[in-house]
Amino acid sequence: QVQLVESGGGLVQAGGSLRLSCAASGRTFSRHAMGWFRQAPGKEREFVAAISWRGDNTYYADSVKGRFTISRDNAKNTVYLQMNSLKPEDTAVYYCAAAPRPASSSPYEYDYWGQGTQVTVSS
Repeated sequence: QVQLVESGGGLVQAGGSLRLSCAASGRTFSRHAMGWFRQAPGKEREFVAAISWRGDNTYYADSVKGRFTISRDNAKNTVYLQMNSLKPEDTAVYYCAAAPRPASSSPYEYDYWGQGTQVTVSS
């Protein structure tokens, strides 16, 4: 069982930066791939980024590649999403998720989800 709590969301102007954190409980965190997804009002949940359980492989949606960076600290049971050059279209609720299997862009591969943190980017 893995419980996830996101933090770090907020309101930022376009071009600004935010760093999201996702704190996990459970001793098996280091054996889970982690992902970030987001959902804007009226839209489906979409993949943002994922990282392997060792942290040696990362994956990004084309829309955030070059602007967002996913990382993890297994000693702290935490995964991060550094978001730079934010755009109004990045506005969404951001969720972290854990998968006891290889990292994936499909939300169906993730067994555990946090409650989400709101990110709002003003133009």
